Amino acid sequence: MAGRPLLLTHQSNFPTRYVNGFPISPSNRRTLRSREKYIICIVFVAFGVVCYGAIFFLPELRNGASVQSIRQSGPAGLFFPPPIDEQSALNGVNRLLHHGGVDDVDPHKIQDREKLRVKIDTDLEREKQRIAAQVIEKPKIGGVPPPANVGDTGTAVSPLQTDSKANSQPGKLETALSKKVNEAGVHNEEKESKDHSGGPGGQGGEPSDPEIKEKRDKIRQMMKHAWDNYVRYAWGKNELKPVSKRGHSAGVFGKTSVGATILDGLDTLYIMGMMDEYKLGRDWIAENLDLDKVNTEVSVFEVNIRFVGGLLACYALTGEKMFKDKAEVIARKLLPAFKTPTGIPFSLVNLKSGAGKNYAWASGSSSILAELGTMHMEFAYLSHVTGDSEFEQKVLKVREVLQKLEKPEGMYPLYLNPKTGRWGQQHMSMGALGDSFFEYLLKVWIQSGKTDTESRQMYDEAIEGAEKKLIQTSKGGLKYLADLKYGKLEHKMDHLTCFAGGMFALGAKTRPDEKYEHYMTLAKDLTHTCHESYDRSETKLGPESFRFMEGLEAKALKQNEKYYIQRPEVIESYFVLWRLTHDPKYRQWGWEATQAIEKYCKVDGGYSGLKNVYLPDPPKDDVQQSFFLAETLKYLYLLFSEDDLLPLDKWVLSTEAHPLPIRGANPIYPSST
Repeated sequence: MAGRPLLLTHQSNFPTRYVNGFPISPSNRRTLRSREKYIICIVFVAFGVVCYGAIFFLPELRNGASVQSIRQSGPAGLFFPPPIDEQSALNGVNRLLHHGGVDDVDPHKIQDREKLRVKIDTDLEREKQRIAAQVIEKPKIGGVPPPANVGDTGTAVSPLQTDSKANSQPGKLETALSKKVNEAGVHNEEKESKDHSGGPGGQGGEPSDPEIKEKRDKIRQMMKHAWDNYVRYAWGKNELKPVSKRGHSAGVFGKTSVGATILDGLDTLYIMGMMDEYKLGRDWIAENLDLDKVNTEVSVFEVNIRFVGGLLACYALTGEKMFKDKAEVIARKLLPAFKTPTGIPFSLVNLKSGAGKNYAWASGSSSILAELGTMHMEFAYLSHVTGDSEFEQKVLKVREVLQKLEKPEGMYPLYLNPKTGRWGQQHMSMGALGDSFFEYLLKVWIQSGKTDTESRQMYDEAIEGAEKKLIQTSKGGLKYLADLKYGKLEHKMDHLTCFAGGMFALGAKTRPDEKYEHYMTLAKDLTHTCHESYDRSETKLGPESFRFMEGLEAKALKQNEKYYIQRPEVIESYFVLWRLTHDPKYRQWGWEATQAIEKYCKVDGGYSGLKNVYLPDPPKDDVQQSFFLAETLKYLYLLFSEDDLLPLDKWVLSTEAHPLPIRGANPIYPSST
């Protein structure tokens, strides 16, 4: 192997360099290669771009005082100012030297001031025109923000959530908006396109008894507290977290905020005569409710009863066409759920793609009885007011399938496979997963003006089966509705089942026959049991479920049964039985519940559910449910109102307490259907 040379092999002015033992010729290059020049240029250009961007485009610097001053100063800020006249400076007056002479006033300033004045006048006029084109309704709720701004997602958010300074001074935004309206000199009401003037008995019901009136006013104050805090802390969101004072969204609404509380509670505001609050919600729906761009999976059942039902109720109460149009758009987005081999709808549907599916836990991905059977009232009325029969045909197909199925022991199991048309698990209940199916069999008949005899027949047969298998009497003499699982009774009754007292009473009253007294007595007994579940708790509010066993009656046993989430079913039965019997104990029981809600559920930011009704100081669940406004407070208000408010011979309340007119009895119901 060749070794490294020890001696220089040639002479030069530059010493020879060796690399790995080999001589390298010296280089006399004194300039950069082209590639090196390009690299250096790129480095300098990139550095300049980064510096420029840091100054003018980064959010934290873009609005900085230095940058703003540069922008506002214009070209004058980039040059030295004219020299100051020394003689005038000695006299304390800074006069500028311009073109060899001394000026009292800079002529450029005169021109700039004139241009600025013209620009201000132009901008003010443009702003007045813009405000005049809009309908800006100042909510008169004392410190609650004005109508929401619309964010990038298309969902309205409270101005208080977009301005931290305004959040500490909530009246500031309201004052600013009022100032804009006054400057514009306009405050026009938007012309409302109406199909009719609203059904009879949509408002009113003022009690003549001062004590009853005082109680009704208290419930109205509760509604205001719940609504105002929703507006303040969760405007445009689905629901409110009243303890943490922010928005909340249950999984049934998907991943998008679509104003569930507004849609669900708006008719309650109207019925209570809270017109400023009603107009605020109405304008949000008109301007911001748009599900066309919403790409999320929602519960078909919940969207129907809360959104479609709420909008149709507002249409029936006011006649405003906008509500009907919005309801139709949303209902159409639910129609793909019915695209199954049997016509039985899926539980979930994607609002954008239309893809439907069922819950994996529901007996092998079956559809749920309460959900598939609780769309008839809304879809039938929607077909009748729009003239499009598709909605009603969908629910009639569901009924057709149910009619043909064999009923095990004369009852309806809770699960039905939409692909095979076969029942799932043999679990029967009038509580969770089954409740409103039975309710709608009766109410669809009432809604039809008692012409839909098939619906009434299905109801009568269903409650006969329930009476034989589910109705039990405890050792303490309490009537209750148990669950039946594979032929074995579970002696448990859900809070949801407590609607049955009102249902049995309404069924008896609307068709008085030889069984009238029997079912009225059953209705009263079941409602008494539900009241006992309230009365036997520390808070005087009822648990989610309660059991009947040795040494334990009408009380929850398991920890996951002890919570109270503002459900309405017990108070619903109080209301129905009050209307049908005028027994004062139902108002007394309703007032007990009102006081308990006020004592244990009220917080600064609204009303919260409870995690354990048996504790003297129960922890809060930090959710103000949309149905608390739509149902619970509405039923309490109706309980302390006269019978001419939503008379039951002209209106029928949906499972979400949304009033819909009765065909043939209410003049607003389309006569051509």
